[in-house]
Amino acid sequence: MKNFVQNKNINKDNLLKLLIEKSYKKGNFTLASGKQSAHYLNCKPVSLNGTGLQLISDLFLELMDPSSKAVAGLTLGADPLVSGVIVMAASRGLLLDALIIRKEIKEHGTKAGLEGPILEEGTVVTVLEDVVTTAGSAIKAINKLRENNFLVKEVLSIVDRKEGGYEALQEQNIKLKSLFSIEDFV
Repeated sequence: MKNFVQNKNINKDNLLKLLIEKSYKKGNFTLASGKQSAHYLNCKPVSLNGTGLQLISDLFLELMDPSSKAVAGLTLGADPLVSGVIVMAASRGLLLDALIIRKEIKEHGTKAGLEGPILEEGTVVTVLEDVVTTAGSAIKAINKLRENNFLVKEVLSIVDRKEGGYEALQEQNIKLKSLFSIEDFV
């Protein structure tokens, strides 16, 4: 158990170093929520890097509720996250599926709003996010999953900006579990 905790801490430290180096900027920024901030985090340079995605996926799997049978998230930010987590799960012999949630339902073919395997109604799905500010994207994902009769208990994020997302998710009866908070960067 001691080695696992040490490795987890090393992985978390290494991930934070990567995020500070490749994802964090200080300045004046307008966020997707419309809020102004002196701190900007774009996790894609890390989640689209093999080492970064491996670290994120490993840490997310350790954090995730074991009753979850699938992971999901809004395209584009969650695409590498859900892919990385299911590959990491498979490497450990765990059965885990993934769903990608479209921001707009496609106008052709099956007009699907969700992409991925067909899952049974009531399947427990964990939503993955890179950065949570107000939780607007996470709530869109949760609503789409609920419309399709899936059960969502939690959102896992790389970073919680601590700007109301935790509280907004609590109102939806959803737990927010984050690897880091904005305080880890400032």
